[in-house]
Amino acid sequence: MNNKVRIYNLAKKLKKTSKELMGLLEEMGVPFKSHSSSIDSETAQTVEALVAEGTKAKGPAKPASQREEALKTTKDDKLVQPASPRPGTGRQPVPKDMPEGKKSVEKKSTEGKVEKNDSPRPDQKAASQPKQPARTLEIHEGSTVKTVAEAMGVSSAEAVKALMAGKLMIPATAPADEKVLDVLSRAFKVQFTLLPPEKKPMEAPQPKKAGKGVVPEKKAPKLVERPPIITVMGHVDHGKTTLLDHIRHSNVTAQEAGGITQHIGAYIVMHEGKPIVFLDTPGHEAFTAMRARGANVTDIVILVIGADDGVMPQTREAIDHIKAAGVPLVVALNKIDKPTANPDRVRQQLSELEVFLEGWGGEVGAVEVSAKTGVGIPDLLERVLLEAEMQELKGAPDATAEGVVIEARLDKGKGPVATVIVKNGTLHQGDIVLFHTAWGRTRALFDWAGNSIKKAGPSTPVEILGLDEVPQPGESFTVVQSEREARNALLEARARERDAGAATKRASLEDLYSQLQEGQIPHLSLVVKCDVQGSLEALCASLEKLATNEVGVSIVHRGVGRIAESDVMLASTSNAVIIGFNVRPDANAKRVAEVDGVEIRTYNIIYDVIDDVKAAMGGLLKPILREDSLGEVEIREIFKVPKAGKVAGSHVMQGVVRRSARVRIVRDGIVIWDGKIATLHHFKDEAREVKAGMDCGISFEGYQDFEVGDVLEVYEVVEEKRSL
Repeated sequence: MNNKVRIYNLAKKLKKTSKELMGLLEEMGVPFKSHSSSIDSETAQTVEALVAEGTKAKGPAKPASQREEALKTTKDDKLVQPASPRPGTGRQPVPKDMPEGKKSVEKKSTEGKVEKNDSPRPDQKAASQPKQPARTLEIHEGSTVKTVAEAMGVSSAEAVKALMAGKLMIPATAPADEKVLDVLSRAFKVQFTLLPPEKKPMEAPQPKKAGKGVVPEKKAPKLVERPPIITVMGHVDHGKTTLLDHIRHSNVTAQEAGGITQHIGAYIVMHEGKPIVFLDTPGHEAFTAMRARGANVTDIVILVIGADDGVMPQTREAIDHIKAAGVPLVVALNKIDKPTANPDRVRQQLSELEVFLEGWGGEVGAVEVSAKTGVGIPDLLERVLLEAEMQELKGAPDATAEGVVIEARLDKGKGPVATVIVKNGTLHQGDIVLFHTAWGRTRALFDWAGNSIKKAGPSTPVEILGLDEVPQPGESFTVVQSEREARNALLEARARERDAGAATKRASLEDLYSQLQEGQIPHLSLVVKCDVQGSLEALCASLEKLATNEVGVSIVHRGVGRIAESDVMLASTSNAVIIGFNVRPDANAKRVAEVDGVEIRTYNIIYDVIDDVKAAMGGLLKPILREDSLGEVEIREIFKVPKAGKVAGSHVMQGVVRRSARVRIVRDGIVIWDGKIATLHHFKDEAREVKAGMDCGISFEGYQDFEVGDVLEVYEVVEEKRSL
């Protein structure tokens, strides 16, 4: 069985970057997809030999006398070149009548004379003469191996392989010298006639130097390598916090007197002399919140998965958020030290979610680690640096500073304080910074460890003081020239927001038909949440089948459980509609959905979901049955009443409960029953309605399986006409 080696591992062995090695493989004609691709061991050995030969070639050259001695054949102290080709050269002498400009390779004597001998040397026999090549090709001096290969009608890879077989480690971009032509002549049965070097095309006239009356061209900012910015995500209890703590305490410079003096939401660690910036965010909610404001701060995501538990609901959510953001991913298979760890099972689970790891049909890097013992963490950081190398992350220190807010707060002593990541340029103390909702002159700058600094370059987390208000996380900032410019820009931005009115209109089912009428091809993105896995699979399969040539349908996230704030965030950034089946949004989700204008539709019959989407796609929407929320009630006691059965002793937490209303019983975010109220009592008296802050007794039509702690959502159904 032929062993394989990954390109990035071979690059590490040869002390080259993956980019450099990929360039060499490309010259050799070796096929690959990325730095994670594998090549066979034979090719790897050839590459090693080629690199070694290239390194050796950089050493001191032999004296010219030694080189001549190795090549020449003497006769009466004069060089003699036979008319017929030497074995293996495949080149023929120049006839006397050949036009000037064409020549064959000739050797000069030390006296500057050239002699030819039309007959073979006495010690040569006719039988030892090679057969004449089948064809003759004309090539220009200085042509590359690739050019010669094209002239012969073969690929660059074939030519390079032939050279390797002849013990010449030469890439396709190298010039074809005498030795190269000798090998290619023998390998492909051709003979070469050398022509003078090709004339280079005339260069375009250079622009005049700047002088009087001439405005010099503005130089583009110089780009330099910047550190990668990393976000760590994962399911709760899978070791994300432990991993971050281990990385921070193991890799932070030990010279910090007294350790870290404050926490600003980001920190820098060093690995193999290279800095890596970690964002200490609470998870995918904050990650998506930044994206919702247009701030793509993260360069790479580390997804932590417990090798003992495997893929969990929050893991699936994180994967969907990462896919929506289009951010490169490295998987950390944590808790590998546990006896129940089964990393291959996790790899299989990820394959089912279309996250294909190395060795499992994909290119996503995976590292087995133990956040508890530290095993594998250096390998994880090394893999992060490799991904950063492939992205070629650059920043321009000389450009105008710009970046993103990652945290902000109001400090009693310092006033508004913002932690920002400088994405480009250099932020200096005293610069005037402009955010979407605030501005100020940077009175002071502090690095992630709490040290006062004068400036911060690309990818640097820094805390700034001197703002007039507290900006929001995810807001971007830039440096402006004057306070007047900052004030005016902020006033104009606020005026535009006022004129724009409510939040930007998001996608809705009603929009589909309007877009069709306007000749557009609409695409409906959905976030689907259900009460159980079986319903989720059935509903998603039915929705995906509705896609046509005129309307596309894609499910950006699917999950089990209540509609949470993170679902709304994802729907906001993906311009998606949220479909809930037998589940409800929590209070935070409702609030964020109202602010961001995200549409949430809830159902308790799968066919109603399908019918609504079908109707929207066909422009045949029925009147809307809108729910008006009346109040929220909590069951606190259960009483048994003779003949009547069980009664829920309840407290009205907000709104009102009416005898004529419908009620939905919710337990742990899951709807367990939906129906009508049978009786409503306030103490012993029957009541038509009971208001917030009061107690009541409620019984339900045909249902008695309620429990203490269940929440009752009281609502009325109102029919209203749809407008397209």
